Amino acid sequence: MQSKNSFNTLTNLTISGKKYLYFDLKSLSQQFNFDLNKVPISIKILLENLIRNEDGDSITKEMIEKLCSQIHSNKGDFEIAFFPSRVLMQDFTGVPAVVDLAAMRNFLKEKNINPNKINPLSRVDLVIDHSLMVDKFGSNIAYKENVTKEFERNKERYEFLKWGQESFDNFYLVPPGAGICHQVNLENIAKTIWSKTHDGKIYLYPDSVVGTDSHTTMINALSVLGWGVGGIEAEAAMLGQSISMNIPKIVGFKLNGKLNEGITATDLVLTITNLLRQHGVVGKFVEFYGEGISHL
Repeated sequence: MQSKNSFNTLTNLTISGKKYLYFDLKSLSQQFNFDLNKVPISIKILLENLIRNEDGDSITKEMIEKLCSQIHSNKGDFEIAFFPSRVLMQDFTGVPAVVDLAAMRNFLKEKNINPNKINPLSRVDLVIDHSLMVDKFGSNIAYKENVTKEFERNKERYEFLKWGQESFDNFYLVPPGAGICHQVNLENIAKTIWSKTHDGKIYLYPDSVVGTDSHTTMINALSVLGWGVGGIEAEAAMLGQSISMNIPKIVGFKLNGKLNEGITATDLVLTITNLLRQHGVVGKFVEFYGEGISHL
């Protein structure tokens, strides 16, 4: 964590005798005189990301000041740099990224430079789930036979990916048969808070993720900010580079009451989708709130 910490927001808390550091948005809100309770959750995550990664280059003091001065305007009219906590891939789009990392290592080796210097700087999870073909079904041994054939058909690819897991730091492979990437991300990988040790100190920060397709990362109900990006952007994030983005406009969606008997979750989803399309939410963040959420 090499933040310049221009606003002196780095603070600490102790849990069970263990000391942790984090960047305090409350301190920032007091300096710029805005009501933190009225700031959308997603903007809070972006703001914390800025002050934690302030390097004077990709993220400057002026960038943070500008966002704080417009924190309640919802204009979405200027660009920031964003450093996601992790990158999520599936095998269809992830293999080319691992190939690129391997090519970089080969290049360094040719130049007599230690190839092991090439590693993802951000956590990368690659879930193998796009290669499955269902040959057997309707029996107790169907799953076993399908997975066995999957390994036979994709032997070279899987061996290459296994090499990647063994060779690269911060690269984690979820093997075939463990579930689809959306489920694995939701149930096993995602955390609301991550920790990282730097210079002997433990830092806490919110989970955020970018993925190589549009819907893999959609687990925002866990307070994990995530969206899909292109392959080049994902590789850049893997190597510790920022993602450039405009501050998004925020659309609030308030849920009241609870579903009547006979109304399904699908009915609700289709209704919400229709309303959002009418409103126009492309390129925007949507936040759901209201007491109705507790009845879902």
